[in-house]
Parts: sequence; structure tokens; C-alpha cells
Amino acid sequence: MNLHEYQGKEILSSFGVRIQRGVVVQTADEAVEAAKKLTEETGTGWHVIKAQVHAGGRGKGGGVKLAKNLDQVKEIAGQIIGMDLVTPQTSAEGKRVHQVLICEDVYYPGDSETSEFYVSVLLNRATGRNMVMYSTEGGMDIETVAEETPHLIFTEEIDPATGLIPFQARKIAFNLGLSGKAHKEMTKFVTALYKAYVESDSSMFEINPVLKTSDDLIMAVDAKVTIDDNALYRRKEYLAMRDTREENAIEVEAGALGLNYVDLDGNVGCMVNGAGLAMATMDLIKMSGGEPANFLDVGGTADAERVEAGFRIILKDPNVKAILVNIFGGIVRCDRVAEGIIAAFKNMGDAMNVPLIVRLQGTNADIAKKLIEDSGLDLQSATAFKEAADKVKAVLAQ
Repeated sequence: MNLHEYQGKEILSSFGVRIQRGVVVQTADEAVEAAKKLTEETGTGWHVIKAQVHAGGRGKGGGVKLAKNLDQVKEIAGQIIGMDLVTPQTSAEGKRVHQVLICEDVYYPGDSETSEFYVSVLLNRATGRNMVMYSTEGGMDIETVAEETPHLIFTEEIDPATGLIPFQARKIAFNLGLSGKAHKEMTKFVTALYKAYVESDSSMFEINPVLKTSDDLIMAVDAKVTIDDNALYRRKEYLAMRDTREENAIEVEAGALGLNYVDLDGNVGCMVNGAGLAMATMDLIKMSGGEPANFLDVGGTADAERVEAGFRIILKDPNVKAILVNIFGGIVRCDRVAEGIIAAFKNMGDAMNVPLIVRLQGTNADIAKKLIEDSGLDLQSATAFKEAADKVKAVLAQ
């Protein structure tokens, strides 16, 4: 689950990580009041207005701007709130900005003693260990740094038995070229950051940039945080931070119905039971000349109500030209699934407006095939993988 910058900073601050302070607001008038409050608390005269959306590169799209007085705070906040922000990480339509973060300005005019770094904590899936990835090139896209100057990216793998040890934190500060007070502050920063990552059950913390101020303090100016979905059952306080407005609307609806659905860009919808079979089915669709329009795992229950809900979710995508149902009847009997598909098809009526290919294999598969063929409905039955692929191919060729 992705979090907004201000939410990520709240988590960081709770673990002792120094952050750029700010107040999240929903209107231009609230932005002015927030700026006044920050001025009283921090003494800052300038303020940074940041769009709060789940996407990087906000500054490139005009979603991060500096205001030098309260009039500019109101004007800029009014411009950003409600805009459709397009960044390198959004679609061409962009993302609607519902709120902005009013931040203290931590860059002093004419100050050449500040430095920006990149620091992230994530799982190295190749080794199964957490690692700290860091670079002296903060403020830049890490992908660009990796491509053009890979020698400027460092990694420090963490032994799960010991966690981050003091030597590793000091090594990170040293590789970033820090000494004296800044070295000690970075050591504290990295230690607190790793603690926050582990104890919040996150799958990624990305701080870009990490700022070294002219008086050698280290702080998080930005925060991109992703919480592990599998841990949310025990992290109710983080689950409450979920902003469904930032997520795919169809995926949110499917989740509310208990369906495991991921929206894709293809033209063939697929309904399966089991993640492994879903991956194989998507390969099958590609081999037949199509592109999967979704990942949809209905799980071990495929009754009429659940199947119909799945069909309606799939058909919300206007690009879907056909649907392939590929279910293995192990826990659930194939004839029960066939009855559910037939009932759902009848109940949907004209809403089922694309060809439907059904492959059921497993317990009572022969009975299921006969039920489908004798239903009198416009359903195409298949038994083998290749047969299903050929029928998908034929449908797409029409």
C-alpha cells in the first residue's frame, strides 16, 4: 500500500527521523493558515507547496513550487489543488490533486553548504535480504543515476540475524563523503530509518532527497513509503491511511468484493482460480495473439454470485474483446463452477456482450463440459490448453 509524502513523514518522525516539517491542507485558505503556523513554529518565511499524489516526479509536472509570501502560498496552492498532475510516473491523463503539503523551506538563500543525498531501504529479492541503497546524487531520478553513473550508487545488505549494525551505518555516512557532526547525524539518520522500515512492516522507504543543512543536520525532505499489504492485518493504524482515490477504481471495487484483481492493458479478460494458473493463462493469451486485460483470481469459491461479480468487473474495461475462464476444479467441483457460469451468464443478459470461452479441468470436468455445451447459451467450451488458445485466437481474428 502506497502512502502520501506527509503520511510517510509521520511514520519517519515517530521513529526519530528528522523531517522537513509541514501541514497537509485541502484548500487555498487552509494553506495560508498552515503557512502562518509554520512561520510561528519554525521561523520560515518561505514555504514549499507540494502536491500529494502517489507518483514521483511531481516537480517536473508543476506539482512542487516555492512561495515567498502568503499571497503566493494562496495563489500556488489554489493552482495545484484540483489540477490533473502529469508526471513521468502517471498516465497521460495525470492524477487529480486533492490536497497539498505546506512545508517549511529548509534551503537557505545563497547557502552553498547544503548537500543532497539519496537513501532508500528495500528488499533485495535476489538475496532475500533487506538492503540500504544510497548515493551522493540526491534530488535526481535514481534510474538516471544508475544508467549514467552507476559507480555513484552504493548498497549495504543487512543480515537479518543482526539487523543494521553500527559499523554499517558509519560506512554509509563515510561513503557519502561526510565527516564530523554530519557523519554522526547521518549515522543516526540511517539507523532510525532502518528501524522505521522494519518495525512499520514496509516494503520500501525511499528518501530523495536527504538533505545535509549548512549546520550539518540531516533530514528527510521527501518520503516515498510503501507498506507491505500482507502486514496490514496487524497495522490497522497504517491501513487507515489508505487513499483509495489514488488507486485504480476497478481494483478498489474488486477488492471490496473479495476478488484478487489487477488491471492490465490488454484485450482478453481472464478469470481463474489460483495465482499460478493465472500467470499460465496470461501466457496462454499472449501465445494466442492477444494481450491479457487483467489478472483475476476468484479463489476457491466460484459460485454464480462470485462469477457474475467477476464478469462485471472485467467488462468495466472497454478494451476487453473476449473473456477466457480457466479454472481447475480441485477444491471446487467443475460442475458447480459450470452451473455458476451459466447462471451468471443468464442473469447478466445483454451485459455479457463479448465472446466467452470456458476451460474447466479437474473434478467432474466431463460433466461440466456437457453442462456448458447443453446450456443453449453462446458459450465456447474447451478442455485442453491449446484448444482454449485456438478459440481465443479465432475470436480475436473475427
